[in-house]
Amino acid sequence: MKPTRLVMIDDVPALTELMRANREFLAPWEPTRSEEYFTLDGQLSAIEDILNRSVQGTVLPHVILDASGQVVGRITLNGIVRGPFQSCSMGYWLAEAATGRGLATAAVGHMVEVAFTELGLHRVQAETLLHNLPSQRVLERNGFVRIGMAPKYLRIAGEWQDHILFQLLNSG
Repeated sequence: MKPTRLVMIDDVPALTELMRANREFLAPWEPTRSEEYFTLDGQLSAIEDILNRSVQGTVLPHVILDASGQVVGRITLNGIVRGPFQSCSMGYWLAEAATGRGLATAAVGHMVEVAFTELGLHRVQAETLLHNLPSQRVLERNGFVRIGMAPKYLRIAGEWQDHILFQLLNSG
């Protein structure tokens, strides 16, 4: 079984429960979310929106699966740009109970393969908060290299925060 698959509308109940159960765990790493985001309707709206953007080819949203096939997180190729750039940015999260088992590492590896083989992209970028060492290790295990630090790069947990930038180039 593959470690990720395309997100589906049928995943909304599971994703809603994961977001509710992991709200505090994910809060330091995520944008500030409205109360609506943590409801069934909020997740349905978010998934419908990202699937619509997926049809346009600008994002590729997947869920992360554990060994039993249960949804334990999300991973998305964002900002897919064609033309001479052929690049995207990757973001992901895992439920707290699913961390430390290699699931994020496997999911990132699978999405890189999708980006390079199925989408034909040249480059995948990922960003982490300076203190997010577990995520940095996931990226490094998949061959990503640090390419710099972006001051006040993303608004996370209500504040503009610095991020370390990583990239992986398609050698094929």
